[in-house]
Amino acid sequence: MAKDEAFEALLGHIEAHPVEGDVASMRATFETLAPPPVEGRWVTIGGIECLQIGPGEGPPVVWLHGGGLVFGSPQSHSAMAAYLARTLSRPVILPRYRLAPEHAWPAPFEDVLALLDAVDDPIDLVGDSAGGHLALLAAQRRPHALRSLSLISPNTDRTGASTTRVSGSKTDAMNDDASDLRLARMAFGAELATLADASPLHGDLSNLPPVWITTTTSEVLLDDSLLLIAALGRAGVSVEADIRRGLCHLWPLWPDRLPAARSTIERLARSIERRS
Repeated sequence: MAKDEAFEALLGHIEAHPVEGDVASMRATFETLAPPPVEGRWVTIGGIECLQIGPGEGPPVVWLHGGGLVFGSPQSHSAMAAYLARTLSRPVILPRYRLAPEHAWPAPFEDVLALLDAVDDPIDLVGDSAGGHLALLAAQRRPHALRSLSLISPNTDRTGASTTRVSGSKTDAMNDDASDLRLARMAFGAELATLADASPLHGDLSNLPPVWITTTTSEVLLDDSLLLIAALGRAGVSVEADIRRGLCHLWPLWPDRLPAARSTIERLARSIERRS
């Protein structure tokens, strides 16, 4: 697939900011790789510090940021959240959940559940990458707290079922199997394949709210989404899939640079409106 000029420029930006090295280096580089942060206001929900983007009126959307449970922040994902907030004319809330390796599993998940338990009305929950893993697991544990679930290239399986973690490493500019595995071991420990929380694909999906999921054909986590889509169908859950061609993991992170990022977030907004 021929790549457009905007995507080619983004690939150069990604190549110039490799997220590698020690934890401090990865965190600092990812914040530089991400778009400039968008201003919001800090609120506390269920004891969890959160960045609220957009208008104060209307039912909130909660967005769980990605970063392998090791890096990423509300600020790194604020441009994405701001574009969604403008499109929906609703507030988007990004929790600052605890990160590994300082805070091992289940610390980040406990923070997400604390936030959901503190919200009075059901919310629309969004998660990307490792944030999608958190969102899927939270939906399994607290289905009554959600109106809808939206997942962007989520991690769903650590049992070896995926066939694209290796093949996608050759085509995904933002992710590779070895790096993804390194981050997972920081968060969960070495015994990933036997830890149920590491593979929400194999949990109970039957009570989930309507799900929207997007992925791209050239990324490491393609199968994590495709396997989940099939499992949701077997469980009788309403699922809408948006499969994009030839992009890279976490492409919606850059609505300031990439038309495909903006169109994906607009599709996400329309799906939330339909399901809310």
